[in-house]
Amino acid sequence: MIGIIGIALIFIMVFGGYMAAGGKLGIIMKSLPFEMMMIGGAAAGAFTISNDLSAIKSTMSDVGKVFKGPKWKHADYRDLLCLLFELIRLARSNAVALEEHIEAPQDSVIFQRYAKILTDRETVELICDTLRSASMNYDDPHQVEEVLEKRMEANLHHALHGSHALQALADALPALGIVAAVLGVIKTMASIDQPPEILGKMIGGALVGTFLGVFLAYGFFGPFAAKVKAVVEEDAHFYQLIREVLVANLYNHATNICIEVGRQNTPSHSRPSYSELEEALKEAKQAAA
Repeated sequence: MIGIIGIALIFIMVFGGYMAAGGKLGIIMKSLPFEMMMIGGAAAGAFTISNDLSAIKSTMSDVGKVFKGPKWKHADYRDLLCLLFELIRLARSNAVALEEHIEAPQDSVIFQRYAKILTDRETVELICDTLRSASMNYDDPHQVEEVLEKRMEANLHHALHGSHALQALADALPALGIVAAVLGVIKTMASIDQPPEILGKMIGGALVGTFLGVFLAYGFFGPFAAKVKAVVEEDAHFYQLIREVLVANLYNHATNICIEVGRQNTPSHSRPSYSELEEALKEAKQAAA
């Protein structure tokens, strides 16, 4: 919703101010289809050249994050802490019983209680792989922490590709706008024998290209890239929480301490309160009983 409000503000303030100053939209609307064809087509071509098919699909999907915001909400962080609590408690009481849950999470009654988390492949694999490593005596906390850190860095780098692609497009659009404007000037110079009022309209139409390139770059694609980056980095906290809790578990801290470490490392606006988490953990214990 906030993204739509932002787009509306851009159009209202830019074109509203232009019209309030006495500008007329006729020349812009007349030139817009041709300028958009040149600038938009060149931008789409450059974007296609610089990205493979999977990256193009990923970037198009990432645009939706501008309007949807982060995937993981307050309730999801609480559920994740409850899930980790159940798994750690089971690992310490019956390591053999844990195996069926981490080897087939889709069939696990524990994972099934947290449906949204279960649908996220990276979350499930991160939890299961780390717990599996611990069960294989691969329990050097420093080594596991390093492995998890490298894994999450790689995932974050991949997830930020859409943001980088949009920013590259934003950087290119002003120059593409100049290309369109130059072509308009060339067209105008070919009609130099026309009356001043006609030349004025032709020059105005050429300048629409420069305007459009800058307008799209700084009004849309640049902010879109920044928003996608912010959302991706926000969602990355969800995976970092898993690392903090499971590494604390490898240090053999009490289960409640491990979960509290995770709670403290949750972003403040998504962090469940201590009493809220305690109540959720009680419900998790009752469900598991």
